Amino acid sequence: MSISLRHLTLLALVVGLAFALVHTASADEGPGEELAVPVAAPVTTRVAPPEPRPASPLATVERLAEEEHLLPRGSRYLLAKIAHHRKETWRWQTLMDKRRTPTSDTARRSRNPNYRRWVLRLWTRRADQARRLAANPPRKAAWLCIHQHEGSWRDPSPPYYGGLQMDLSFQRAYGADLLRRKGTADNWTPLEQMWVAERAYRSGRGFYPWPNTARYCGLL
Repeated sequence: MSISLRHLTLLALVVGLAFALVHTASADEGPGEELAVPVAAPVTTRVAPPEPRPASPLATVERLAEEEHLLPRGSRYLLAKIAHHRKETWRWQTLMDKRRTPTSDTARRSRNPNYRRWVLRLWTRRADQARRLAANPPRKAAWLCIHQHEGSWRDPSPPYYGGLQMDLSFQRAYGADLLRRKGTADNWTPLEQMWVAERAYRSGRGFYPWPNTARYCGLL
């Protein structure tokens, strides 16, 4: 069978087309695996959270003040009353040379108003008891008798002051706290003057700082 020129041309076109398809497929495969550059997986670094910083003393005070402000007004008022009666208790105890009643200040740390009311009642009783004790020095009658033969409780004339006529050296020795806070004995209450005299008596001096008037009263 003879092949015409037309058939040969078609055959050449088919062969050429097939060759072109094979070449294109091999080119699409790309480079071999041995030439591929491995891509490293991204490294994720876990950052630890920052450690909490300790609160400064100022921040603690501010926080407590803020918490205190959030309490009912009546509850804050209780703290002021507790402090007043505690101070009063300690004032009388100091005057009598007694040990101060200790405090742990739990009322300020507590957020319970009922507990604060209980503490207030406690310090109110303590202040009343200390006041009653201070109002009756052990030798009150003797000091009142000496006072009748000495001077006015408000006598400001140096060198002797007050109702028991105490000079400055006597006041420094037995009433230094009052002398520092209130001045000379004429500025002290009668009870304060008698308790300072009581301190001198307990120190071993007895009634001898008042030799004449103590004899008038039968104390020497």
